[in-house]
Amino acid sequence: MPPPQSPPTVVVPPSDLHRHLGGLLATGEGADVTFEVEGKTFAAHRWVLAARSPVFRVALFGATTGGADDVVRVNIDAMKVQDFEALLHYMYTDSLPEMKGGEAAAMLPDLVAAANRYKMERLRLVCEHKLCEYVNGRTVVAMLAFAGEHQCNGLKEKCLRFLDDPVKLREIVQAEGVENLSKSYPSILKDVIAKFVATPVDS
Repeated sequence: MPPPQSPPTVVVPPSDLHRHLGGLLATGEGADVTFEVEGKTFAAHRWVLAARSPVFRVALFGATTGGADDVVRVNIDAMKVQDFEALLHYMYTDSLPEMKGGEAAAMLPDLVAAANRYKMERLRLVCEHKLCEYVNGRTVVAMLAFAGEHQCNGLKEKCLRFLDDPVKLREIVQAEGVENLSKSYPSILKDVIAKFVATPVDS
């Protein structure tokens, strides 16, 4: 019988890099780039953003951004303030800020689009994973259309699995109407109708 193991003499705590970087974002200490989004400004650090996104790397260290000691000012179009704030939070802490149900359902699709825009694959997958939690009878059609538009294969699979239930599928087609599906969601009509035809409900 082996002798009992003695407790370790040195206990290494979990990494707290995210806390230190998050503190830099919160205080703005040493910031060398300012973003303006819908009239609100955000102070950040070029090297952090460049390390996290190849798109920011090119934008912030290109020939037109000025010298290393200059404060760069960037205007961000087509993003809401809360979405950009969540994007910055993720870039510094590798996690999303806390979001309530309705807030998350509204913000996550925007963050998927931002992740694609700035080529941040892990952020896209984190958001896609969370979006899967919101697939239900009221959202599945819109979610399926969104998944196809933004190449979210996992979310698409989740939606199609939800539609495998013939009762739910028939209810959705009846509620949405074939004409409305064809107008509002032409990209998914083929998938929905194919499942509807393949899985009839016994009368």
